Amino acid sequence: MDFEKVFREATPLMLEGLKYTVLVALISIAIGIVLGLLVCLMKMAKNPVAKAIANVYIWIIRGTPMLVQAYIVFFGIPQLIQLMNPEFRLDSFTAGVITLSLNAGAYLAEVFRGGIMAVPKGQMEAARSLGLSQGKAMMKVVLPQAFKISIPAMVNQFIITVKDTSILSCIGLAELVNKTKTYVGKTYQFFSSYLYVALFYLVIISILMIISNYIEKKLKYEGRKRHRDEH
Repeated sequence: MDFEKVFREATPLMLEGLKYTVLVALISIAIGIVLGLLVCLMKMAKNPVAKAIANVYIWIIRGTPMLVQAYIVFFGIPQLIQLMNPEFRLDSFTAGVITLSLNAGAYLAEVFRGGIMAVPKGQMEAARSLGLSQGKAMMKVVLPQAFKISIPAMVNQFIITVKDTSILSCIGLAELVNKTKTYVGKTYQFFSSYLYVALFYLVIISILMIISNYIEKKLKYEGRKRHRDEH
């Protein structure tokens, strides 16, 4: 267990893997926010078909392991498409983004629904009384407030997504864990290598948690200040 050797030799690989870890997580959470908001609105819609689609999507994603989902996206879906287009291929990066985006979207849909429900009903009623349609009142009045309420939970979901990128090593994505496995396969430095990658994750997640706590405290302070100003 040569920690100095691992630190010296594995750091360049870790940094390269970190680049993919952060990139996949950022793209996935961005897509997940859009998808989650869409699914949230579908779930809260009066249209039974839209509501059913949203509920089934959330049920499937939250009820199955991400590892299985990654295998389906990377191996299963290409095999299905190849029945019609034999040349079709899906790289591990794209498959990873799809898997993480679908997961983030399902969980963020519930986050946004909670945020919308936390907005006082009087806000919608006031907007409607000013002549706005229900759709415009939702977009211009309710959603901005709900989005702000949901920011801490969104940051927490990003933290979860960063950790979930480690699962994508199973489909060959060159992220942190995959790079570590490659290094371990050459050096057999199991304990020190995996301890080192754990420290990498710990530093990243700790920074994100500090940011999350700061945002949450700032929002609470602004809420208390607004409450004082109103009274």
